[in-house]
Amino acid sequence: MKRRALAAMLLLCLCSLTLSGCWQEDLSEQESLTPIQSFEEESEAEEEHAIIPEVFSLPYAPGQTLDPITCTDGMQQTISSLLYEGLFRLNPQLEPEACLCESYTTDATSTVYTFTLRAGVTFSDGSALTAADVKSTLDRARTSERYQQRLSGISSISASGNAVTITLRSPNTGLPALLDIPIVKSGTHQNTAPTGTGPYLFSDADGTAYLVANQSWWRGGGQPVDRILLTEAADWDTMLYRFTTHDVQLITADLTGISPINATGNTSYLDANTTILQYLGCNTARAPLDNAAFRKALASGFNRTYIVSAFLSGHGTAAQFPVSPVSSLYPSALEERYSRDSFTAALAASGYTSGRTLSLLVNQENSFKVSVAQYLADTFSSAGVPVEVNALPWEEYTAAMAAGNFDLYYGEVRLTADWNLTSLLGSGGSLNYGHWSDPQMDQLLSAYASAADRASAMQNLCAYLRNQAPILPICFKSTSVLMQNDVVEGLTPTMMEPFYNLTDCTIHLQSS
Repeated sequence: MKRRALAAMLLLCLCSLTLSGCWQEDLSEQESLTPIQSFEEESEAEEEHAIIPEVFSLPYAPGQTLDPITCTDGMQQTISSLLYEGLFRLNPQLEPEACLCESYTTDATSTVYTFTLRAGVTFSDGSALTAADVKSTLDRARTSERYQQRLSGISSISASGNAVTITLRSPNTGLPALLDIPIVKSGTHQNTAPTGTGPYLFSDADGTAYLVANQSWWRGGGQPVDRILLTEAADWDTMLYRFTTHDVQLITADLTGISPINATGNTSYLDANTTILQYLGCNTARAPLDNAAFRKALASGFNRTYIVSAFLSGHGTAAQFPVSPVSSLYPSALEERYSRDSFTAALAASGYTSGRTLSLLVNQENSFKVSVAQYLADTFSSAGVPVEVNALPWEEYTAAMAAGNFDLYYGEVRLTADWNLTSLLGSGGSLNYGHWSDPQMDQLLSAYASAADRASAMQNLCAYLRNQAPILPICFKSTSVLMQNDVVEGLTPTMMEPFYNLTDCTIHLQSS
């Protein structure tokens, strides 16, 4: 996590695209969560005095649903994270930990899972959580835009007493990582705020929208404040205005997105790890990128740590493989130290001889990605591999990828937390724009999905991937929580929960 004072003029980007939103789920492809920018440190002399509020407030879009399965991204999702909980939750290392699930078993084939619910959990209205509630929510999620792809491997869901049984079409020993989906009480999903089991409940009884501490929360209390005011923000511009004028004290943002907006204020931020991979994709159907040795040489030809620092302002984690380095599955023993001499030697050993200029496709609407793409093109060109950046608007960019009209492309994908890479690397995968097909990789992907020892299986997969290099991982980007200075203390946000460690937080308010 990173925390620093932002300059008085912040350049933010607010969750605005449909393909991937701030604090949202895994709609599969490229363009960003919310925006971000590079920030310069303020000197102590330049820092503004903290403005401590009388009441802690979050932005809220009145009239829009808070149902976590269908609500819009950004501010509604932030509120929903305080109202609802899943069978599991993802920790800061992007690994599942039990929440509403007390325990689970699986059969020998890893296709039938039975989840036993935690005893004594009630919804905020006092009614007991049942397996039928879980089944109802997961069935809705299976057909939702947000979760349909994630849950496509599920064949059926059944409920009996306090147990939920999920049957898969094929083995997946990482299924719990997919089940952080927030559960709502069956039959309430059509309400503006369905009933949940979380630390707060929604109230607008007096005409003012609030989150009120859930007195029947199964964790036994510990909420940092009894009430959170929900301040109207009908659109993103209004939300930003509310934040800069201190009407609200916290928002979420992707600080490497596409639409920076000026904002003022005495503000700090915390970064959270995500499963969002940025990478360089190769068209393996075109020479010279049909040569695995040449692709491997390119993979060693750029400094990932420098890219994150210089072009993403540190809002990411350099990665040589398509699994986050914060995960216990990341094969750090396979990493190779960047060296310009090693790149030159690998390039020579690949048999490459300078030829035509290669095209590097990138979405022109994201200036951060364009800058990284230009750095890569300059780095490769200076080594004798001429590369030219082709920056296109989003629709033209996606059309060119789908048509295979590129040599290299700068890609971004939100991976699922079970680190299933089949869509990206499998033969015929929906995100396999480079048309790479390799039976051995397909076998390794299948072996990983069914492996009891997932770390060893991932290492085997990555060892083979390092030599074949159909994609060249660059980094996993971060998302950020922006806060008014000195109001929230001790916060640890995660990809899906800005208030992950809620009971460890202190929220400072003016004394009444």
